[in-house]
Amino acid sequence: MLEEIKQTADYILSKISENELPKTAIILGTGLGELVDHIEITTSIPYTEIPNFPVSTVEGHKGRLIFGKLGNKRILAMQGRFHYYEGYSMQQVTFPVRVMKAIGIKTLFVSNAAGGMNPKFVIGDLMIITDHINLFPEHPLHGKNYNELGPRFPEMSEPYSKRLIEDAENVAKENNIHIVKGVYVGTQGPTYETPSEYRYFRIIGGDAVGMSTVPEVIVARHGGMEVFGISVITDVGGDECEMTLKVSHEEVQKAAAAAEPKMTFIMKELINKFKE
Repeated sequence: MLEEIKQTADYILSKISENELPKTAIILGTGLGELVDHIEITTSIPYTEIPNFPVSTVEGHKGRLIFGKLGNKRILAMQGRFHYYEGYSMQQVTFPVRVMKAIGIKTLFVSNAAGGMNPKFVIGDLMIITDHINLFPEHPLHGKNYNELGPRFPEMSEPYSKRLIEDAENVAKENNIHIVKGVYVGTQGPTYETPSEYRYFRIIGGDAVGMSTVPEVIVARHGGMEVFGISVITDVGGDECEMTLKVSHEEVQKAAAAAEPKMTFIMKELINKFKE
């Protein structure tokens, strides 16, 4: 793994100039790839050209690694992520995060589309992730640990940065943007949730559920990165919520795209406010 990470990092670094190197990265989820339109792009690399990189097979995930400026900050953006349900191992799903660390990324922003089961949530809400529950069948740190990448037993008392959460809340308040906060439940997919599963996830403490993010956050924290996460609530269900629609990937994409401008604004303001 270490040699593959180095090979990929060296390839990426060969494609960009030294003044393009960022300390901040963003992983863009389903229907949220248009944030890239707000980036002043200096370099764009298709995943298909990057050694050892998987290729996203899901509609709504374009598959490009983008370097540029969002506001006044240099950033790296993944336009499209990889999912366990696509058949990739957890090591493959989280490989880009390892490479980010290798090229100097210190802070990771993650976004996703999620189903809500908190009765106070409505479609289109932006949920700042305060914590997560990992229900994936494979752990991304399973197997041999490399001390160069992080400790054998990383602690997870603050998977999502309290500092960045507070900053994001202030940005939303200052700009009259409605936000909610909650716990994200990560599952393997690719099926959407049954009513009983929604009920179960709510009982164990979840506010929203999705098929990504958790593995990436675990690996980012393993590597010492600071993390901020945000979900777009694209459907709601469970005993406390009346199912608003029969969930489909197309409807999820539409709901995510409709909320994208608010998420983009918060991300942009937050990235440009915080001190690296």
